Amino acid sequence: MLAEYAKNPRENWKHKDAAIYLVTSLASKAQTQKHGITQANELVNLTEFFVNHILPDLKSPNVNEFPVLKADAIKYVMIFRSQLPKEQLLQAVPLLLTHLQAEITSNIKMAPFTEQLLNNLFKALALPGSAENEYIMKAIMRSFSLLQEAIVPYIPTLIGQLTHKLLLVSKNPSKPHFNHYLFESLCLSVRITCKANPTTVNSFEEALFPVFTDILQNDVQEFLPYVFQVMSLLLEMYSNSIPSSYMALFPHLLQPVLWDRTGNIPPLVRLLQAYLQKGGAVIASSAADKVSGLLGVFQKLIASRANDHQGFYLLSSIIEHMPPESITQYRKHIFILLFQRLQNSKTTKFIKGFLVFVNLYCVKYGAIALQEIFDSIQPKMFGMVLEKVVIPEVQKVSGAVEKKICAVGITKILTECPAMMDTEYTKLWTPLLQALIGLFELPEDDSTPDDEHFIDIEDTPGYQTAFSQLAFAGKKEHDPIGDAVGNPKILLAQSLHKLSTACPGRVPSMLSTSLNAEALQFLQGYLQAATVQLV
Repeated sequence: MLAEYAKNPRENWKHKDAAIYLVTSLASKAQTQKHGITQANELVNLTEFFVNHILPDLKSPNVNEFPVLKADAIKYVMIFRSQLPKEQLLQAVPLLLTHLQAEITSNIKMAPFTEQLLNNLFKALALPGSAENEYIMKAIMRSFSLLQEAIVPYIPTLIGQLTHKLLLVSKNPSKPHFNHYLFESLCLSVRITCKANPTTVNSFEEALFPVFTDILQNDVQEFLPYVFQVMSLLLEMYSNSIPSSYMALFPHLLQPVLWDRTGNIPPLVRLLQAYLQKGGAVIASSAADKVSGLLGVFQKLIASRANDHQGFYLLSSIIEHMPPESITQYRKHIFILLFQRLQNSKTTKFIKGFLVFVNLYCVKYGAIALQEIFDSIQPKMFGMVLEKVVIPEVQKVSGAVEKKICAVGITKILTECPAMMDTEYTKLWTPLLQALIGLFELPEDDSTPDDEHFIDIEDTPGYQTAFSQLAFAGKKEHDPIGDAVGNPKILLAQSLHKLSTACPGRVPSMLSTSLNAEALQFLQGYLQAATVQLV
């Protein structure tokens, strides 16, 4: 093959591509993601092959010539990096860097070939023996991803072929990679088309829902996590409404059997979050009897060390999107459950989720409401939570949105809760402010107790269908506070100014006697940035 390539490289480059593939396959005996090939076949001289056949392609002055062979050469260096001598690797590095300047095939260049490319890919999928060829389906997915809006005119035809293929493979799912790429292609079809025309979401529902219904009714466990992800993507396309077809399905999503399978939990939580975001009021009015079912799901998740974070995701959406009166009767019980878990099985992950939720509740309902509901459960509970959990643990909170929620919530506790100024809780005011400034300025505390490195036995059930995240079904991170607060540091400064105006002299006195010098310096910076003063 290499001899044929040498005769006419421009015409016979595929021969060398095949030769490199054979060498790579035959030489590999053991491989890891971290180190590449860790054991090689001694019959293959990897260094000699590198010098004679890989290095010349890397040294070629035209980085855009023979792109497939260039990719082969780069891959060779990557996977055999643990087998090649140091001298060869050092020789290759600067050559690899020059290839960063290579042209990237764009959708503009590929657009003229869109119809032929898609037709041939789907024809290849129809060939005998290729009905579930994962390489063809991956090529379809990659083509959709590259071509973007250029595929829109062909989607009405292609979506029918994809859904037909989905119906066939759902009868006996046997090729997990093929199935994954199939669902990724469906997600790309939805995302790209609805971006150009949001009203087309109805067309996708008409095409997909009959197949999804069949999968749900036949309990095709391998496909349920995928179906829930695609349904979430479709529902999230709506502005602020839930179609009746989704509401008809809503009660079935609360069935305990679905939540007993760990692979269903992440996509089901996201789907319920989409329901709440798009129609919390509709659920409260037309499916009020299902609110207890929602909270039952939360209770199940929060009891699990493995899934408690999913419980907090769901609970936060309930608090954020449901009308306040629809959950009034449940609020106290929710916190009782959280306190029980905090007392019986406290973990760092749970504490972080607890802190974010408590502060979200404070943002939503106010600091006074938070203090009153805590103290209604047990006298002085509010102070105990601040002293034992919030102040010492808030530094563990990670994530920009999560930190923002905690910062805004703590600011409200400091400046909008009279009990913090006029009762025995006053002693916690300065330590809480100190903790908030630490959240702003100090590195995250990522320490984890030794006993948390092991998940409880009951959280590791026997084999179940795993959850595989669809890359093209992802969603943007949601900020429940949004533009209402741009800079939490400025909010703190403005809120302290307002508090000091209402209580002249008290705030500066508390700061000067209890806040450490470094924190006080940071606070002065916030006040200057907000152009306000304390009185």
